[in-house]
Amino acid sequence: MTHKVAVVTGAAGDIGRAIAKRLADSHDVVVLLDLDSAALDKAIGELGSDPRFVPITCDVTDEKDLSETAARVAELGLVHTLVNNAGAARAVSLGDTDGEIWRKDNALNLEAPFLCFRAFEEALKASRGALVNISSVNGMAVFGHPAYSAAKAGLIHLTKLIAVEYGKYGIRSNAVAPGTVRTQAWEARAAANPQVFEEAKRWYALRRIATAEDIANAVFFLSSDQAAAITGVCLPVDCGLTAGQAELARTFSQSDNY
Repeated sequence: MTHKVAVVTGAAGDIGRAIAKRLADSHDVVVLLDLDSAALDKAIGELGSDPRFVPITCDVTDEKDLSETAARVAELGLVHTLVNNAGAARAVSLGDTDGEIWRKDNALNLEAPFLCFRAFEEALKASRGALVNISSVNGMAVFGHPAYSAAKAGLIHLTKLIAVEYGKYGIRSNAVAPGTVRTQAWEARAAANPQVFEEAKRWYALRRIATAEDIANAVFFLSSDQAAAITGVCLPVDCGLTAGQAELARTFSQSDNY
């Protein structure tokens, strides 16, 4: 019997690791791809060295590396789920963004998901599988990090393109758009400013910050049979950020200026 495989890129980070752990509940093998081999080893250790988790060091911006990786993954079984999670943001403002930053952010956040999909395209056709792209609320509105945000907006559109063109093969393509997520990067900010989470919460309808597990649960759902009729959507997992800001609503409701 062929093993059911899930592939998660950027798997050494908090969100990637949480996604990998959750997908182990529905897959025989979960392949963790990451460029940082040391971080990948640490992630595997934190997952308990379970044989279902297979780490592979891979540069997802490199077509040749991806092709070789796809061949290795094929030896483990048939890919049913691909999660494009790898991503990073650099310059905060457009004024601080130069050509190199723009190209690097687009290469990792938009081009790499396209290349990953093409690398595993035939496997996903054979399995009638699921693609889940991790976008961001930054791709839906302006929250800074312009190069990253533009790439994430492009990723949402790529998600829809794949849904429309590959639906005939049974492939479902969806995106998840996290807001602020309590990861190690944010914990580092909290170390410098202990009030950072409290300050951020006021912009979220639920008055809380999402966890990596919240993102993983959304990915699990979209990759499951429960989402069999869902494709081409971008699901915000943002505790209500993109629904609107209560602070702004209260400000306008108390003003006579309309």
